[in-house]
Amino acid sequence: MAVFRLPLPRGTQLRLTLVYGLFTFTFSYALMYWALVTVTAGMAAVILASVPLVTPLLAAVERLEPLNRRALAGAFIALGGIVWMTVGPEGLVLPLAGLLAITVAAFTISQSVILSKRVAANHPAVTNAVGMTAGAATLMVISAVAGETWAIPQETQARWALIYLVTFGSVGLFVLMLMVMRRWTASATAYSFVLFPVVTMLLEAWLTDEPLTARGLTGAVVVMAGVWFGALAPSARSPVPPAGEIESAPVR
Repeated sequence: MAVFRLPLPRGTQLRLTLVYGLFTFTFSYALMYWALVTVTAGMAAVILASVPLVTPLLAAVERLEPLNRRALAGAFIALGGIVWMTVGPEGLVLPLAGLLAITVAAFTISQSVILSKRVAANHPAVTNAVGMTAGAATLMVISAVAGETWAIPQETQARWALIYLVTFGSVGLFVLMLMVMRRWTASATAYSFVLFPVVTMLLEAWLTDEPLTARGLTGAVVVMAGVWFGALAPSARSPVPPAGEIESAPVR
């Protein structure tokens, strides 16, 4: 913002951007990372894959976009692929507290996708600066109230992981997501969440020599088919109004 001399949003845009930060970084992060202490990664992937199912419903209720049956059908297909990938014959352990936390996190992520569409008139750097500041501040308050100990990681791997999360994993990720939101509908953008487990599986195979399984590969194919059917196929795309038409604030 300082380099490009971008002004802060005002009025309704500022309030919406602050709320976006609370949903995107405070509520979803606090719930998701707390749940992952007890919830398996497979279970989290299955539940977070419901984001494309929840987002069109919330977008329709909030009158952001009409309910798209094709998007819902594609989301169900993709969710089936995620379930096939992550739920084996042994099933999943379901600690109730963690299950509820990750489920609510999925709803907050869906709402954050919708909010990012409503603040699409902002420059992505502005939305990131305002939203992350609000989210970081409230997360620090929650951490202090919970009595957590703050410390700089001592292990080299942990430090590199933190550097990655601060740069590519947060700022870079959300700049790209906000750029997509300026061009796609909220429902279509939500499909990125069903791709996360597929990308994770491929990166595991590459970086840690984790073997690819027939179950994982077939599940990945089903996920990609659902994403294509519901969001990427030419017949599934709907015209998206320019960002400036969604909110009255000009695009800078």
